Amino acid sequence: MDPIVNGMTGPAVEDVQTRLVTLGYHIETSELDEQRFGDGTSDAVRSFRVSQGLAADDAVDAACWSRLVDASYRLGDRTLYLRLPNFHGADVETLQHALNVLGFSCGEADGYFGPHTEAALQQFQENVGLFADGMAFQDTFNYINRLRHVWKDKPSVSETEERTGFARAASVLERYRIAVIGEDPIARNVASRMWNIASATTDDSGLMLCDATIPDNVDVTLVIASDEQEDDEPCATIVLATCTSLPKRIRTAIAAADERPVRLRIELTGLTHYGTFTSSDAQALAVQLLDGVCDALSD
Repeated sequence: MDPIVNGMTGPAVEDVQTRLVTLGYHIETSELDEQRFGDGTSDAVRSFRVSQGLAADDAVDAACWSRLVDASYRLGDRTLYLRLPNFHGADVETLQHALNVLGFSCGEADGYFGPHTEAALQQFQENVGLFADGMAFQDTFNYINRLRHVWKDKPSVSETEERTGFARAASVLERYRIAVIGEDPIARNVASRMWNIASATTDDSGLMLCDATIPDNVDVTLVIASDEQEDDEPCATIVLATCTSLPKRIRTAIAAADERPVRLRIELTGLTHYGTFTSSDAQALAVQLLDGVCDALSD
């Protein structure tokens, strides 16, 4: 886009001014009435840019405009759901903050609607009796706003509850090649959801679904299974139901491995039951496993 700068007039200037005023910045009434980009608008733009970590000038360029649009969103302005690229903005950050305070941890409130936010939203919807589809429509916003007195101005998330942040997870997925194998139908369901979440996190994800054939240059192979291993050959194994710190267990197994790529078996024994295992169960396990892997591999 062409920058919007001092001296310009018209609807584009009015849009910038309206957003800035909504965000609490002061602009002279005469400039607003005339839709004129004057010194007052320049001061407001400069202050906004500095608050966003941008260069301290008064031009509304593409980067500034994107930040201004993001900051202008209010909860309920649009339907929020998991997509690629992720929705991002102040409304997403508000939703994340509310979910964290209400006990549905989605990690750092970074303003990106990623897989952790979707999983936390599904848990919240189920908790209040809504259809748990992970899509924030007006019915979800109504419940969030009804509970505003509970979450407003409260700490967002404790250190012990914090999940791997969007940026850190994306960095891990872009740096490592991770092969995921599902040994049975339920495990393959979980594995495919891990792949979907990883793909929604970054276009350059190195996580891949595999069968018995593992591609070259893989860093880690995860074998997911619903039951215990039948043969007697020893293998680095984590039983998820009895694991209290999945990232630490994965990190230990990787550090102790004598061969590369590291092969690690994740057993879902006791967590999956044919006939009662739902798509929400599979999604929750996929989020838990992918989060544990990203945390274990992060610097």
